[in-house]
Amino acid sequence: MAMADGSKAAFSIPSIIAVIAAFFSFNYGALLGFILAGVAIVFGIIGVLLSLSPSVRGGLMSFVGILAGVVGIIAAIIKTIAAIF
Repeated sequence: MAMADGSKAAFSIPSIIAVIAAFFSFNYGALLGFILAGVAIVFGIIGVLLSLSPSVRGGLMSFVGILAGVVGIIAAIIKTIAAIF
């Protein structure tokens, strides 16, 4: 989608970081997974806020990062409980 001034809307860096951090939160242990899931949520929120600008894309990708971050936190909690028992 081209903007009125001829520039093209671009994905925000926080939205990309959110999805990557959420992806890696599933691949690591409980502590690092928990930290990466938290990073995904924080950067996802920042990405959603930045996507309110018409020149920035990535609102849906940021939202996916937030959801995956929440699932990553749940997975980290399950991994911790499994390691204890």
